[in-house]
Amino acid sequence: MKTIDLRSDTITLPTPEMRLAMAEAELGDDVYGEDPTVNELEAEAADVLGKEAGLFTASGTMGNLAALMSHTTPGDEVLLDQEAHIYYYEVGGLCRVAGLVPNLIAGDRGLISAGQLQEALRPANIHFPRPKLLCMENTHNRAGGRVLPQDAVAETAETAREAGLRVHLDGARLFNAAVASGSAAKELAAPFDSVMVCLSKGLAAPMGSVLVGSAAFVARARKNRKLLGGGMRQAGVAAAAGLWALRNMTERLREDHSRAQVLAERLTAHSGVALAQPVETNMLYLTVQGSAADWVQSLQEHGVLSNAVGPNLLRLVTHCQLDDVDMERVEAAFVQTAGRCVSRADGEPDQSR
Repeated sequence: MKTIDLRSDTITLPTPEMRLAMAEAELGDDVYGEDPTVNELEAEAADVLGKEAGLFTASGTMGNLAALMSHTTPGDEVLLDQEAHIYYYEVGGLCRVAGLVPNLIAGDRGLISAGQLQEALRPANIHFPRPKLLCMENTHNRAGGRVLPQDAVAETAETAREAGLRVHLDGARLFNAAVASGSAAKELAAPFDSVMVCLSKGLAAPMGSVLVGSAAFVARARKNRKLLGGGMRQAGVAAAAGLWALRNMTERLREDHSRAQVLAERLTAHSGVALAQPVETNMLYLTVQGSAADWVQSLQEHGVLSNAVGPNLLRLVTHCQLDDVDMERVEAAFVQTAGRCVSRADGEPDQSR
């Protein structure tokens, strides 16, 4: 029986067309700037996002860290939402490697308002680190895959610039935001000095991200990528899959969003499950009655993989390797799991086995 993996859209496998593109890719040494497939991907991603230049990186974490290092010097302050992926899930690289001081702001479901940013900025003082960079995230993972409202994003970015800050976007799922909002990715990227987008999530490439910005910024980032171990030589093998994904996989993200909505409606119709966050893209955050870890174990026994991200919180992520029949199986697994886990939480005997 097929296992339905809802842990993340990072588990997607390359399509047959991607594999063919990888096999046929023209290659060179990317550290010398001589891999034509990497060069093509970098130029096309920069064009799609409205920036001068691009840099292919092994991962989104590497892309974000190279961006932070290229905008700052050690000891500078970086302002970001307290639930930001850069702070929460990237192994403390902003502190340990980039040497930055995080100033965490309690945004509204991932959105830092212009007013909040102004309040967080301290006056120049010999005792304070120098504020240098604002980071934002769209879609926002821990806000349930939220699409940030673009008018508010632009206002905050402008406030940051007026204060002398540079502005970086963790756009790991920016194409999800573009599809959901009906906006071009270039429009969503416009307020930012640099943007990182992932190719290996909903776009289904096997690895890689692209960091874009001005030519001068990308030149600095290229050197920092090398420092981080990101000089990948004949990287066109991977870049070919990313290039195919960029050209062919962005619009089909609508299907993932639609299936996430279907799951939200079906699962919350049953006892023991409620939405913890509104569903805007391909993520569902669900509050469950009882232990989330117990739900994960029971769902796995019924062929469904999920993630516990809190004591009573599950995260499910839809992606291109799921279909409508899979949604029906997920619902059935949740019904069976609820029978076990809800009764256990209520202290009733477990009659589900």
